[in-house]
Amino acid sequence: MRQTEADMEWESTVLDGGPADGLTVRVADRPPVIQVVYPCHVDEPSDVQVQALYVYRRTAAQPLTYAFDAATP
Repeated sequence: MRQTEADMEWESTVLDGGPADGLTVRVADRPPVIQVVYPCHVDEPSDVQVQALYVYRRTAAQPLTYAFDAATP
């Protein structure tokens, strides 16, 4: 049985380090990884969209915290 958004347990967390340092987000059911993306500009007219990707991993700390993972390619 698939959970609906209303059934999920939502909680706030703060991202630690990296480009989204200090950003507060709400997550459902404590995912192990959060992906943050920023748009990049393409110099030539194109239908291509480019985004910079950053990964934040859940830490064991309480309250719920996600730390920037600089080692993720």
